[in-house]
Order: sequence, then structure tokens, then C-alpha cells
Amino acid sequence: MTISDFPRVHIATDHAGMELSAHLVSHLSAKGYEVVDHGPKVYDALDDYPSFCINAALAVVADQEAGTHALGIVLGGSGNGEQIAANKVKGVRAALAWNLSTAQLAREHNDANVVAVGGRQHSVDEATDIIEAFLTEPFSNDERHVRRIGKIATYERTGEVID
Repeated sequence: MTISDFPRVHIATDHAGMELSAHLVSHLSAKGYEVVDHGPKVYDALDDYPSFCINAALAVVADQEAGTHALGIVLGGSGNGEQIAANKVKGVRAALAWNLSTAQLAREHNDANVVAVGGRQHSVDEATDIIEAFLTEPFSNDERHVRRIGKIATYERTGEVID
């Protein structure tokens, strides 16, 4: 990969993922990614993750609509709530990844643009490997996957379910 191949990465977390988030911001920046941190900026055990994750997801969609190659990372204790919050943003396909295979398949088959990872579910090294797998795996552009993603996008846009 050349520096121009690296996507901009929008990252958000809750209190449970702050240590992992700080590591990823530093690690990915050193690798050449432009990392935009959507917070939180300070630890608060009672924080509410939805705004952080929604803002990161909105930024991914805005960048993609502007023609900027961008992906997102949302982190929490399990990653579940963060994935749900991100998926409420029109145009986001957030996938919960718990190993290398699920991270790669999220990109290869689903063209996921946001990955959710549980900071309490993995070591820092494991989580870093999962996220790097997600960030570096290209979408296959296989017709069947394009068709399926199109059906999801149609439902999101119109509320119509297509067989």
C-alpha cells in the first residue's frame, strides 16, 4: 500500500474502549492513516456512546459522499451497542468483528464501512490485528454481493423489501 491507498479513519469509543482507541489512533497514524478521533476526550465511566459513534459514522458517510476513501471504527466493551448506533446512520454498514475472518468478510462480502470491536473481548494486539484486517481488505465487487448490498440500500432509502 502507498500512503494514498490508506483511507481516512474515523474512530469513536465509549469509556470501555478508551485505552484501545488511544492505542489505535497512535498505531494507525504511524502507519500512514489519517485518523479522526470523535471522542470521548476524557474518561467518564457514565458516558453515553451513541453520540460519539453516530458522529464517527456520519463523518464516514460524508467523506464517502465527497469522494474521500474513508472507513470507521467504533469501540466499546462488547462493540454491540456501538455497532447498533453506527448502523442507524443512513449509508453505514457497520459490522461487529470478533476475529480476522469476520473482519475480512465484512469488507470483502458486505463492503462494510464501519467496524465495531469489543475492547473488553480482545487483547490490544488481537483487536489491532482485527482492525488492520478490516482496513486492508478490499470489497470483492462480486455481482452477488453488489446485488445484496443494493437491496439493503433500497430498503434503507424507500422502505421497500426486494426479493
